[in-house]
Amino acid sequence: MKAITATSVKRARRGSLANRLQPAVGPLLLLALWYVAAITGLLNTRLVPAPGPTFVTTWAALVHGTMAHDLTRTLVRVLYAFAIAAGVGVPLGILIGAKDRVYRSVEFLIDFFRSTPSTALFPLFMLMFGLGEESKVGLAAFAAFLIIVFNVAYGVLNARKTRILAARSMGASTLRIFGDVIFLETLPQTFVGLRAGVSIALVVVVVAEMFIGGVDGMGHRIIEDQYSYNLKDMYGSLLVSGVAGYGLNYLFLLIERHFVHWAGR
Repeated sequence: MKAITATSVKRARRGSLANRLQPAVGPLLLLALWYVAAITGLLNTRLVPAPGPTFVTTWAALVHGTMAHDLTRTLVRVLYAFAIAAGVGVPLGILIGAKDRVYRSVEFLIDFFRSTPSTALFPLFMLMFGLGEESKVGLAAFAAFLIIVFNVAYGVLNARKTRILAARSMGASTLRIFGDVIFLETLPQTFVGLRAGVSIALVVVVVAEMFIGGVDGMGHRIIEDQYSYNLKDMYGSLLVSGVAGYGLNYLFLLIERHFVHWAGR
């Protein structure tokens, strides 16, 4: 019995370790392919540097150079944009989704702007806010707002009717039903919108830093590296931006798992 128990524990530990290592499979496979392609000549290393020199340059830029400052400036803009988008989008989405007629009335407008590439709105935001921080943050906030408001409204609209009817039959007030049933029912869909919103905010901020006047940020760094043919730093900046996006998404996923652990039950 003890042998069986010990074997089960070992298997459980191996399974737990394997589950923890699974997220690393994709990045390691990408690095392996990149390395093999570089050493076999499949890649022109003058255009796509090998991973080793790229990582060395990136580490030096992060520790001793200005990449940390650029990354911080980009993340600050993203957080400002996300805070605006969530602060407006969540309550407005709740109001829109609470009434089916209201949702149907504005559905076309939300889908229209959500389907319009945010980069196509650069001229409009530059005319409205100029070439400063306001245009970058405003455009990113607008793009994230559309994602968030749509997901929140959709979640409220499709809250489980049976639970709402059950609460109503037990004499719960409209305010109590909203707070204890509808709000909790919509949290999973709300977090979907928040995770998508922060991701799109990062994308738009980086692209805006490339094409709207500025002196810092990851987007500005990438485009400057392209012009100066500093390819190791350019690819390193791309990798760091991608890692930052993954980190933001994973952070919201952890928050969601903590506060919405009952989703689907």
